[in-house]
Amino acid sequence: MNTELSKYTYVLEGATKQIQAYFNICKPKVVLMLVLTAWVGIVLAPETQRSGWFQFGALLGIGLVSAAAAAINHILDRVRDKQMARTRHRPLVMNQLSVSQAYLFALVIGSLGVILLLLFSNWLCTLLTVLALFGYAVVYTVYLKHSTPQNIVIGGLAGAMPPLLGWVSETQALSAEPWLLVMMIFTWTPPHFWALAIARKQDYERANVPMLPVTHGIRFTKLCMIAYTVLLVLVCVLPYLIGMSGILYLAVACFLNARFLQKVVLLYFESNSASAMQVFRFSISYLLLLFSALFLDKLVI
Repeated sequence: MNTELSKYTYVLEGATKQIQAYFNICKPKVVLMLVLTAWVGIVLAPETQRSGWFQFGALLGIGLVSAAAAAINHILDRVRDKQMARTRHRPLVMNQLSVSQAYLFALVIGSLGVILLLLFSNWLCTLLTVLALFGYAVVYTVYLKHSTPQNIVIGGLAGAMPPLLGWVSETQALSAEPWLLVMMIFTWTPPHFWALAIARKQDYERANVPMLPVTHGIRFTKLCMIAYTVLLVLVCVLPYLIGMSGILYLAVACFLNARFLQKVVLLYFESNSASAMQVFRFSISYLLLLFSALFLDKLVI
């Protein structure tokens, strides 16, 4: 009896670990942030009388396609991930999953996501979502990441698309307003990711990834972070200026941008990697709070 129980426990533990591995290659925290920004795109879109179930189905579809892109990124980066302290414990590096298992998983959840988008949104949203997957999983991961120090700038457009996807899932049309939301994430991405690249510069050198701190030095990267943060401050005012949001959003955006700019400027005079990681962590909270302010402002209005 004890032997059978031990076998059952062993099998259960193995299944649990494999499920956890599948979950981890989806980059759940990143996907959650993408879905949140897509949701804000839905909330800010003109009222279309679409039911909450259709909106939920569209968000789930966007999330599944995003998770598929993350899984493909894990597959394609697995060799370089072995050389980096930040990524050497990923499931494919640790042989918790095989490449074929990961590819099959990405195909299944990606296909399911596309089906959900076709059922609960529209063909334009589906097309844009698939293009965003291709941009991140192929254009960025295969080509840009390893060929130019501007990789995160160019490739950042794919990760900035969810608010537009949410808007289009409601309206079935492209318009100027959601592109402002895209620009907010697009200009936020370089200072966010370069802070991590500064802190993990040795990792990227070992993996031969031409991140800006590796190719142009840390001081130049910090200057670029300041420039992009100033641009971000200006872009974040635009939703208020065009009447897309109100005074609540503007107040929160001004406070967050002042703090972000302060931290980036102070980083310029710091020399330890811990300061860069503080900026990186703050930038995550910054984006979450900024888009939450857009949502709350809409409720108040």
